[in-house]
Amino acid sequence: MILILGGTTEGRLAVRVIDAAGTPYWYSTRGELQQIECKHGTHITGALDAATMQTFCEENEVRLLVDAAHPFATELHGTVAAVAASLDLPVVRVERVYEIPGQDRNDGGMTIRWCTDYDDAVRQLEADGITRLLALTGVQTIAKLRDYWTRHDCWFRILHRDESLEKAAQQDFPADRLVYYEDEDEAALIARLQPQAILTKESGESGGFPQKVAAAQSAGIPVYAVRRPALPAGFETVTGEFGLRKAIERLVPGFFPLRSGFTTGACATAASKAALLALLGRDVGEKVDVLFPDGEALALPVKDVKAERVDRATATVVKDGGDDPDVTDGCSVVATVAFSDSPGIHFFRGEGVGCVTLPGLGLPVGGPAINRVPRQMMEQNLSALYDGGLDIMISVPGGRELARRTFNAKVGVIGGISIIGSSGIVRPFSNEAFVEAIRKEIEVAVAVGVEQLVINSGAKSEAFLRARFPALPLQAFVHYGNFIGETLKIAAEQQVPRVTMGIMLGKAVKLAEGHLDTHSKTVVMNKPFLKDVAADAGCSPAAAEAIDRLTLARELWKGLSEEDARRFFTAILDRCYAACETVYPASLTILLLDEDGNVFEV
Repeated sequence: MILILGGTTEGRLAVRVIDAAGTPYWYSTRGELQQIECKHGTHITGALDAATMQTFCEENEVRLLVDAAHPFATELHGTVAAVAASLDLPVVRVERVYEIPGQDRNDGGMTIRWCTDYDDAVRQLEADGITRLLALTGVQTIAKLRDYWTRHDCWFRILHRDESLEKAAQQDFPADRLVYYEDEDEAALIARLQPQAILTKESGESGGFPQKVAAAQSAGIPVYAVRRPALPAGFETVTGEFGLRKAIERLVPGFFPLRSGFTTGACATAASKAALLALLGRDVGEKVDVLFPDGEALALPVKDVKAERVDRATATVVKDGGDDPDVTDGCSVVATVAFSDSPGIHFFRGEGVGCVTLPGLGLPVGGPAINRVPRQMMEQNLSALYDGGLDIMISVPGGRELARRTFNAKVGVIGGISIIGSSGIVRPFSNEAFVEAIRKEIEVAVAVGVEQLVINSGAKSEAFLRARFPALPLQAFVHYGNFIGETLKIAAEQQVPRVTMGIMLGKAVKLAEGHLDTHSKTVVMNKPFLKDVAADAGCSPAAAEAIDRLTLARELWKGLSEEDARRFFTAILDRCYAACETVYPASLTILLLDEDGNVFEV
C-alpha cells in the first residue's frame, strides 16, 4: 500500500500516476476543499501528526510514503521523515521544477532578492526602504509579516473563500487591503496597486513563480523571494510522472502490474552523453542523467565507457524496455562521439541502425534512421556540455537481425532498426507508441504516392485484403489494431483521398455503436444494442434469439438466416459508416470480413 501526502499540483500528478496501476492506495490532504478523483485510491482528510500517521501506516501496511505536499509544508515534511525513520519506510518526494537560479542581481534583467525566511524578508525590505508592498505569499503568512504590514502599506493576495477570509480577520488585517486570486493576474494587480516591490515564495513552476517574476520584471520592480526550505535527508526526489513511476516500480515491486522502460532514443542519448563526458575528461560514473522531452531528468545506467583516442570516445547503454514486448529489449545501444570541425551535431549510422530509403519519415533519405525526437534529445543534452561541433555514430549490434521482426521495411528503413521514441519512456503495451507507429506508416504511404489506404486490424485481415488488392504497394496496408478513430483522423490530416477498411465482426459491432476505440478494456459487445439494430433492420424474432445466445459476435455469421444476415449486416455497416464519417469525411469503403476472408459490403 502507498500513502500520498498531497493537496497540491504535485499531489494530483501523483494520483494520476499511481491510479494507472489499478492498485488500491491512500491519498491524504489536510483539508476537504481539494476535489480530486481517485479511481483506485481512498481520499482521507485531516492533519496527521507523527503518532497518527505512524498508526495509520502500521494498520494499513503502508510500504511507501509519497510526499507531494507544498514545498513550504515544513511541519509535514518533518512528520513524514520521522515516521519513515521509525518504520523504516522509503520516501519519494515529488518535487517542483525550479528554473530560476538563486541569484541577486539587477542588470537590466531579473531582479530577485533572496530571503532565508520571513524575518529576513522584513529586514531586507526595511533596509531597502520598501514601504509599499504586494505580498503574494498567501493568507498563512499574514501573521508572520505582522511586524511589517502594521507599519507600512501592504496588500495580501489570498483565495476568496470563507476559510481564508476568517484567517485574515483573526489577524485584524484590513479587509480593504485583501486582493484575490480570482479577480486579476499579477500584472494587473501591480498596475493597479503600484507597489514598490512584490514578496513571494520560491514556489516553482506549478506555484506560478516564473509568472510573478516576469510581471515584476515587466513593471520594473524587484522581487523579494523566500527560499524554499531544505527537505529532510533521505528523501528520494523525482520531478515528474516518469520518475515517480520508476521509483515506485523499484521500491514497491508488483504495485504496477507491468514495468515501464526506456526507448532506444533515450538509451542513445545516455550513451552519447556518457561518451562526451569521457571525451571531455570528466567522470561518468555508473549512471548518466538525461533530460527528457517533458523537462524531467532521469538517470540511466551505463554499461561501458572508454576514450579510444584523444578526439573520440564510445559508451554503451543496455536497453531496458520494461515489460513491453519490444524486440530491442536487452540490446546494446552504442554511441561513438568525436569532435568535429563543422559546427553543430551530426548523426551517422553505425552497425545495426537502419538506413532511410523512403520519404515521409521527416528524415533525410540515405541517412541514419534516428528519429526526430531522439536527435533533439541528444542535441539538447550534449550541447549543454559542449558548444563545439560533434559527430555522433549510433550502433546497435545485432540490429539488422532484429529489424526483420519489425515493420521497418514498410516505412522504407532497411539494414537495421530505427532509433525511436517520442517521450523517451516505454509504457508497457503503449497506446501512444502504437498510434505513433500508425502515423509514421501513413506519412510514408502518402510520401510514396499511395492514394488508397487499406487499413485493417492485424495480420490475418491484412492477408485477406492484400489478396483482394494485389496491385497496391506494401505501404498502402496499415494495421489499426483497436485504434480505428485515431487511424482515420491521421488519414484525414494527411489528406489521404480514399480509405478502405477491413473489419472483423467483433470490432464492427462495437464501431457500429459509435466506439472508435474497440479495445475490450474500453468497450464490450452490447447485446441490447445488437437486438435494437436487428429490430430496426426488420429482422425476424429469431435474430434476437440468436443474439441472446451469443458468446462471440462472429457466431452471427452462422447464427442468422440468410435474409436476417443481409438485413442485420447491412444495418451494422450503415452505423459503422456513420461513426467513421465524424473523423474521416472523404471516400471510405468498409469491408466486413468473416473468419475465412469472405467479404460483406453494402
